[in-house]
Amino acid sequence: MARIEHYDDPEAPEPNSLVPAASAAVSNENNDILMQRRADNDLWALPGGTMDLGESIGQTAVREVREETGLDVEIDGIVGIYSDPRHIIEYSNGEVRQQLNICFSARLLGGTLRASDESTEVAWITPQSLDELRIHDTTRLRLRHFLERRTSPYVG
Repeated sequence: MARIEHYDDPEAPEPNSLVPAASAAVSNENNDILMQRRADNDLWALPGGTMDLGESIGQTAVREVREETGLDVEIDGIVGIYSDPRHIIEYSNGEVRQQLNICFSARLLGGTLRASDESTEVAWITPQSLDELRIHDTTRLRLRHFLERRTSPYVG
């Protein structure tokens, strides 16, 4: 299923759903950041996805990292809560979602780095290399907040 991310776009369709989602900013011992190139829009993003019934939002982040990258992580903080109504995600099945994402920071526990059916590439990216990648502005905001090592989570 393809997806288009709109931000502050007057031509964006009206949202018809609101789904809780989680993402995780994971860094390794070199301070590189775990990123994936999404199969549905070819943009680089933090691993993450929608919450399933029967799990907590923190469990969602851990599960999504494992599913999308092959790595096991442990949540160690909250980067922020991102619910800007100007961020609209349009899916090819007709769903138009207003973004609601809680971005966690997480510590690497283990696993084997690999791409999934949701990603075409998974890699550890140096903070200095982030500007070279095609990344949506809302993901760049999360990355900036993560790299700032804020003492309190962003809420917006």
